[in-house]
Amino acid sequence: MSDAAPEPETDIVGDREGIPFVGAGPGDPGLLTVRGRALLERADLVVHAGSLVNSELLDAFCDHAEQVNSVGKDLEELVPLMRDAHEEGRTVVRLHSGDPAIYGAALEQMDALESEGVPTYFVSGVTAAFAASATLDTQLTLNEVANHVAFTRPQGKTLGPEEDHISEFVEMGDVTTCIYLGTHAVRETMDRLLEDGADPDTPVAVVYHASWPDEDVIRGTVADIADAVEEAGYRASALVVIGEAVTGGGYERSYLYGDWASGGSEDEATDDGATPTTEDMT
Repeated sequence: MSDAAPEPETDIVGDREGIPFVGAGPGDPGLLTVRGRALLERADLVVHAGSLVNSELLDAFCDHAEQVNSVGKDLEELVPLMRDAHEEGRTVVRLHSGDPAIYGAALEQMDALESEGVPTYFVSGVTAAFAASATLDTQLTLNEVANHVAFTRPQGKTLGPEEDHISEFVEMGDVTTCIYLGTHAVRETMDRLLEDGADPDTPVAVVYHASWPDEDVIRGTVADIADAVEEAGYRASALVVIGEAVTGGGYERSYLYGDWASGGSEDEATDDGATPTTEDMT
């Protein structure tokens, strides 16, 4: 009997043509998706997001390929580079950090390539908020604590004051607010929250390099987290998470697990007298 692993029934790479824009995940090479790994292992050219992608991932899965760091290069350099390689018949992968759909500049590159006749497509990755949730050992959504999640960023060159909704999210109370690209602006953000009437005791966690070997977690509140972040010396590469879900406590049990959750019969009616349905079990 052969010890060889069985061949998969379908090709996990899929049958899409063109250049895939692959999410490398938050940092840990183990959080790269199976499809992303397979594409990297087949690549001849990998254009990657510099230090935002763990070098261990590059070494493990695409050391055989030509690797180009995209940092400091504009579209006028990147698009011809990828277009020409594709037209030469080389297998090209554009590797973004996290998930390319979250605070990336993937679509403008994809549109530029499409205008040159090169098809492109997304391959999802694990975004930093999900890695931070795992680090904090909590859910971003918790029954009766946080029913919503907001991905946002602080005021700056890209986001004007009128587009900053962080105070609104925090004021709602049942929103877990995940702030990307905001490590440098923690104090300014917390000061604005306090000025806007946020509860100073609202829990905050700052997760530096989520899932990386040098990962670090700073816990505090709206009132004191800025001091702790400045003391640690972090100015980039951290995700700021605001809301009661940060603590992992205070939640209500769901209907999903019957007697354990409700303290009664699995057939016990809901508050309105109806038997819980699949839609209720969240």
